[in-house]
Amino acid sequence: MNLSIVIPLLNEQESLPELHSWIVKVMTANNYSYEVIFIDDGSTDESWNVIEQLSKENTSVKGIRFLRNFGKSQALHAGFAKAQADVIITMDADLQDSPDEIPGLYKMILEQNFDLVSGWKKKRYDSVVFKNLPSKLFNWAARKTSGVHLNDFNCGLKAYKNIVIKNIEVSGEMHRYIPVLAKNAGFGKIGEKVVIHQARKYGESKFGINRFINGFLDLITIWFLSRYGKRPMHLFGAFGVLMFLIGFIATLFIIVVKLVKLYSGYETILVANNPLFYIALTAMIIGTQLFLAGFLGEIILRTKNNEERYKIATEVNL
Repeated sequence: MNLSIVIPLLNEQESLPELHSWIVKVMTANNYSYEVIFIDDGSTDESWNVIEQLSKENTSVKGIRFLRNFGKSQALHAGFAKAQADVIITMDADLQDSPDEIPGLYKMILEQNFDLVSGWKKKRYDSVVFKNLPSKLFNWAARKTSGVHLNDFNCGLKAYKNIVIKNIEVSGEMHRYIPVLAKNAGFGKIGEKVVIHQARKYGESKFGINRFINGFLDLITIWFLSRYGKRPMHLFGAFGVLMFLIGFIATLFIIVVKLVKLYSGYETILVANNPLFYIALTAMIIGTQLFLAGFLGEIILRTKNNEERYKIATEVNL
């Protein structure tokens, strides 16, 4: 099978028939063997009924229905688990992603041997203030912190080798960072293709300020996990030792100054009456706690029964 097209959706009953017809047209024109996997993420409209009808008309259409809304990441995870083709395409169901882009993405995976190709909606039809500018800021921050040089992390239109989606786990709200997850898993050849962005034809956008905030929080999470997820002591231990040394040196300074004043006959105050002493003591306590946090993190990592130590690219004669 050439292509698995994974499409998460929420309340998109109007767009599904048109999207399906468009995909079939592209697949037929290019003589691709394919499957379309719709993941209904807890829709409250007639989306699931539409999917069932499409599956009766076209055996290449498959569907997964969640009991409630679990989020796009979980929908993609479920779709990836079922995808069987050599190349997997993800796209949104709102018709803002054009199926006409699929052959170009497919060729970049096959002919240029990319592990992953991300779409770049260079010209957008969204609100400049409420979506375009926040998206530019988000993408800039994602590039700087992840080291993956893409212009549009949020674009739902992406292509993957099968081995990529089988070796990454998309959880939480990490669907924005699948290229980063792929890079961390060892898939370094990540490309980008300018794709057409179409104005929304049906329904309403699911974008809100909460998604923008969550995106940055997830960015911090994935930055930490990618750098220190397997070695928490390198972060917490380093900061802990630094804080403890600052506190210890400050305490030593207070004691030395007091002894010098006593030896010289100058009037002095009790160490316990010096505000700097409590600051130093607090720094030492925080430093000890940070060091212990890193130490406990290392113990947890080493005692996990299901720890995944490595990923195998291929095997022979086994």
